[in-house]
Amino acid sequence: MTSALTILSRRFFGSLGNSLLTLAVLALLGFVLPPFLRWALFDASFTARTPLACRESGGACWAFVHEKYRLILFGRYPQAEAWRPLAAVLVIVGLIGSACGRFLSLSSLALAAVLGAVAVAVLMWGGVFGLAYVESTSWGGLPLTLILSVTGIVIAFPLAIGLALGRRSRLKLVRSLCIVFIELMRAVPLVSLLFMASFMLPLFMPGEVRIDELPRALVAIALFSAAYLAEAIRGGLQGVPASQEEAARSLGLGPLRATLLVVVPQALRIAIPGIVNVLIALFKDTSLVGIVGLMDLLLATKQALGDPAWRSFSLEAYLFVAALYFGPCFFMSRYSQALERKLRAGAGAI
Repeated sequence: MTSALTILSRRFFGSLGNSLLTLAVLALLGFVLPPFLRWALFDASFTARTPLACRESGGACWAFVHEKYRLILFGRYPQAEAWRPLAAVLVIVGLIGSACGRFLSLSSLALAAVLGAVAVAVLMWGGVFGLAYVESTSWGGLPLTLILSVTGIVIAFPLAIGLALGRRSRLKLVRSLCIVFIELMRAVPLVSLLFMASFMLPLFMPGEVRIDELPRALVAIALFSAAYLAEAIRGGLQGVPASQEEAARSLGLGPLRATLLVVVPQALRIAIPGIVNVLIALFKDTSLVGIVGLMDLLLATKQALGDPAWRSFSLEAYLFVAALYFGPCFFMSRYSQALERKLRAGAGAI
């Protein structure tokens, strides 16, 4: 207890500037927090059955979330089959937890990822095992956001490593192609890529070939994120001393094995902050797919607010969606910090 008080005192009152800033923040919280808690919790309505009853409470109307949660969380997915996207979300969360907790070996995790991807596809699309077929245009809400972000990360990460290594290659053609791709992707906004993938690409395809909007948007997101990830990883590669590769070569490792087994792991450890920034941005940028008609969390919330009876409770709706975005982003931030500390300690022990 004494050590905890000492740490808090050193962090928040260690100097005159820190003390003044701490007191100012406490004063601001004392001014803002009580009325917000009174509105959000104490005077809020959680069980009102009508919008009029919600307004009479004088506080937040969380009954709106109870009334519209199916549309917000699952979009236009058939209501009778709502258990399927919920099960898909649980599978994705379970895979993420297994990867972060490192409960499984690398081979077991790869197998679980493949089986999990198949399970999510079967649950969402259906058409087998007696499940009704549901087109990807009917997907929406939280499952769509998770599928776009997780699959985008899985596709973008190895591509980004290849681009980062290619940009440092001694082969002029490979280096030039990687530079052109990275700079081109970083020079245009993601919205333009989504428009190109959704509206322009079908014009260049044969008439009998039709690709759903979901994979097109997914490829655009993955390519866009890979360019930014590649630059973060390239920064990590530049931070690895050349002596590391020379030492690996002196032990008999070839150029490829020395790079993949010695240089790249160290570069990824150095680049963790930049990589996590890109991953958080990728998770939030999935909201842009609403522009091309895919019903992500934000677009599903707008659809829920389209009901005239509940339209006045937009603040509660967007606070609820903000909490859904904040949770995964905060988890990624904290997990990356813990991983960075662990890897730094391991490197120091070596």
